[in-house]
Amino acid sequence: MSTDVVIVNYNAGNLLADCVQSVLAEGACHVFVVDNDSHDDSLAHLSASISDACVTIIRNGQNLGFAAACNMGARASNASTLLFLNPDSVLAEGSLRRMMEVLESDSSIGMVGGLLCNPDGSEQPGGRRVFPTPRRAFMRAFGLSHLGKWFPSLFSDFLLHKEPLPLAPTPVEAISGACMLVKREAVEDVGLWDEGYFLHCEDLDWCMRFRLNNWRVVFVPDARVIHVWGACSRSRPFFVEWHKHHGMLRFYNKFFRKQYPGPLWWLVVLGVWLRFGLVSTYFAARLALAQIKGALRGGVRA
Repeated sequence: MSTDVVIVNYNAGNLLADCVQSVLAEGACHVFVVDNDSHDDSLAHLSASISDACVTIIRNGQNLGFAAACNMGARASNASTLLFLNPDSVLAEGSLRRMMEVLESDSSIGMVGGLLCNPDGSEQPGGRRVFPTPRRAFMRAFGLSHLGKWFPSLFSDFLLHKEPLPLAPTPVEAISGACMLVKREAVEDVGLWDEGYFLHCEDLDWCMRFRLNNWRVVFVPDARVIHVWGACSRSRPFFVEWHKHHGMLRFYNKFFRKQYPGPLWWLVVLGVWLRFGLVSTYFAARLALAQIKGALRGGVRA
């Protein structure tokens, strides 16, 4: 298979070596690990675990963001297909070949993604979805999307993981950047990742641009990918949430701004930052509670 793999690493620990091993076992031609200035032992563990000329490590002196690092890997490769894979993911046996079969089955398909699973085998959210318009995002953010079972036209969610799993590859509006297999031909037509995003929503942006350029995006339910969700980001929730919400606004501004003129647009902006405030308050409360519990345990031991 003329497929190269791009893995953007940031403090993935031992998971990185497992990820690289899984793609080599699946027959990838070359693996480009683009490291965004990790401070853990992930690269040392990778080098100690895997000695293979098919693995290239590209070291950045600073964290350039996910999109910029993906582009570095894409430019380093000359393969006809590229798999962008998170370092906290492991390909199940046969999954890469299955995704390749679907990608090559139709000239209009430009991107495919597999079934993202938790370690217990359950499906994760985000692997198949429709675009999170401001309205859909509002419904989900404020707990109204559960009303979609009765009023789908008004309260529908943009995540599809609670829908029945399709029996065959199915076109969707968007998949997750945790696992994206793309044709080089489509990338040259659409363009590389938008480096204006630092972390989060760059995958939605790319899916939207593929769609606008008439390239189909397909979800492959029988290509399983085990994903340890959030393994690289849970230690810095405020940083992640800031860039997630900044990315949401960039995405909305690029593709939905004309649909929300005047004061309505500023309500969208207000809603995004209101959500950021609520999420940040939640994480701050969790951190304070953990510190109090730690202090109490320390006092008991003393």
